[in-house]
Amino acid sequence: MFKNHPKGLIPAALSNMGERFGYYIMNAVLLLFLCSKFGLDEGVAGVIYAVFYAGIYVLSLVGGLIADRTQNYKSTIQWGLLIMAIGYVLLSIPVVHSAGNHMWLLTFTCVALFLIAFGNGLFKGNLQAIVGQMYDNMEADAIARGIKGDELNQIKERRDSGFQIFYVFINIGGLIAPFVAPLLRQWWLGVKGMVYDAGLPALCHQYLNDAANMTSEQMTNLTQLMEKANPSMVSDMGAACSSYLEVFNTGVHYSFIASVVAMFISLAIFITFKKIFPTPAKKEAAAAVDYTPEEKASMAREIKQRMYALFAVLGVCVFFWLSFHQNGQSLSVFARDYVITDTIAPEIWQAVNPFFVIVLTPIIMAIFAALTKAGRAISTPRKIVIGMFITALAYLFLMVLSMGYDYPNGEDFRAMDLAQQTAMKSQWWVLIATYFFLTVAELFISPLGLSFVSKIAPKHLQGICQGLWLGATALGNLFIWIGPVMLNKMPKLWMCWAVFFVICLIAMGVMWGMVKWLERVTE
Repeated sequence: MFKNHPKGLIPAALSNMGERFGYYIMNAVLLLFLCSKFGLDEGVAGVIYAVFYAGIYVLSLVGGLIADRTQNYKSTIQWGLLIMAIGYVLLSIPVVHSAGNHMWLLTFTCVALFLIAFGNGLFKGNLQAIVGQMYDNMEADAIARGIKGDELNQIKERRDSGFQIFYVFINIGGLIAPFVAPLLRQWWLGVKGMVYDAGLPALCHQYLNDAANMTSEQMTNLTQLMEKANPSMVSDMGAACSSYLEVFNTGVHYSFIASVVAMFISLAIFITFKKIFPTPAKKEAAAAVDYTPEEKASMAREIKQRMYALFAVLGVCVFFWLSFHQNGQSLSVFARDYVITDTIAPEIWQAVNPFFVIVLTPIIMAIFAALTKAGRAISTPRKIVIGMFITALAYLFLMVLSMGYDYPNGEDFRAMDLAQQTAMKSQWWVLIATYFFLTVAELFISPLGLSFVSKIAPKHLQGICQGLWLGATALGNLFIWIGPVMLNKMPKLWMCWAVFFVICLIAMGVMWGMVKWLERVTE
């Protein structure tokens, strides 16, 4: 699996794995943290989350521009890790929230999130650009040694498998992180003699802010939950709520300390292996002095064609990310309301996707390698077409399932009698099957998209082109809110999945129509 790849690939992947581990720890608890810390409703907290999530990818354009202008990718990456670490340190400070410090503390938290997003922008795309440069050097060395034909094609095919390996390490961090955050939170609650309950912070905030307007059912629920979670202080409900919120949120703050540690581990790995990472952009700039005017004009035309091809693929991939990242939007609502998941903590479901990435990547790499060896290699653009088709299959599966159960929309379903809801709920395997389809699609698009960008990007624009890829991800993320809206408002649930099914089919058709042109441009 690792044979015949550049020696810097694994250190770069390990550095990225540490950063992703820290990020996914924070990501697993962020929405919960905003609600429990500040008493925000899910809508407001969701907006902050969405802006932060999109900002990570948008700011990769800035990070790519800085690296390309300074021609110093390595320092840009190091600064990114340091800035992210500072953001996580700020989040880890357990300041007790009160009505008097609400505004400045929320602002302080948003500043910390901005630092994490900005640091990620400096780090993420530029590390991917360095990985692409490793394969540029490997291919150039093979050509210089006179390697041609099928042997050269096999060397070029290693770029795709290299980015798949790189992607596996990302998901190792993503697999472990969702387990770490709940353990740290529940450990601290246990130290204080308390028990975790996801619904209790909202009731505590409601009691502290507006106890007079709570219904009898809400007061009963609060009392019953508090008797289990903080039994020593039930006689004074106000003190019990304040105490529980303080301990609960402190446990979340401690999970951010794990993210800080992960950032410094990534930084240590990167600095240790810094010398073996390539910087071919500087070499390319020096060589450009010898080009004739005719050669420069030809290069300019080629650069335009490459950029047109890049933007065409990015446009298609926007719709993939719009559909794929429903795992944090409409698919999460579907899991909560329509699927029996009582025995599994909500954060743990986030580990299903990276688990499948780790398990399936070697299998898919072996299939691609066998096809290449047999002289039937599939080009990267064609792999992206296949990925869009598999994404469509995921939503076709959900569409048929929802038709079979005759599921109403989300609002109507939640208004039904609890016994009727329980009788209609699907089993947990439905989520496993859905994530299986989406993960296979992801493996055909996300790591191979990174590979495609590294192939097609002009050498002096590697950083910003990787930033453009992440910018397309951000654009897709900006529209993921439409999933829950359709789920709740369309007459039947299957109609929501049908929209995503059609979107994926159209994107697949557009990509298929461009395949031959894209293959010519990348030759």
